[in-house]
Amino acid sequence: MLKITTPISEETIKSFKVGDSVLLSGRIVTARDAAHKLMVEERPDFIREYLKDAVIYHCGPVVKQDAKGEWSFVSAGPTTSSREEPYQSTVIGEYGVRAVIGKGGMGPKTLAGLKEHGAVYLHAIGGSGSLTASRVKKVEKVFMMEEFGTPEAFWVVDVEDFPVIVTMDAHGNSLHAKILEESGKVYKELLGK
Repeated sequence: MLKITTPISEETIKSFKVGDSVLLSGRIVTARDAAHKLMVEERPDFIREYLKDAVIYHCGPVVKQDAKGEWSFVSAGPTTSSREEPYQSTVIGEYGVRAVIGKGGMGPKTLAGLKEHGAVYLHAIGGSGSLTASRVKKVEKVFMMEEFGTPEAFWVVDVEDFPVIVTMDAHGNSLHAKILEESGKVYKELLGK
């Protein structure tokens, strides 16, 4: 089990291999469809400092606010990453992102971007939103909540021992592509083709 803390260097990221289990601590930023579209089309400066050598998490959290106005996460499960395929490579390169967390993997454009810019895709466990939320220790800031709504806002949070698995690395390897290829062969065998 690898333990890492953000900010993460490119050298560290390039040492990761598909299949590595990781406990991640430090700053991560949630970003979904509206956030990715904004980052590519408008290139806002307000989020840059939070993403350099940091991590984007494809997550639409359930949150609560206490009497003092402080936010906390109630649920923080991953959302399907493939929706960000049109944007992710550009966002990684433009903002210096070192890792992306989500579920389901991403496509060839993102895989190429990970290799080009020295980043990885980390798979989080779907269906474990309350467990994952327990790893979020502090909400630093929230951006664009009024404009995008709670799930689509940028949530800048500090996590501790957030469990993930490297499923796409900075060397062009993808566990998702490998499984798809292998299951396709089995499928053809079952059909007698």
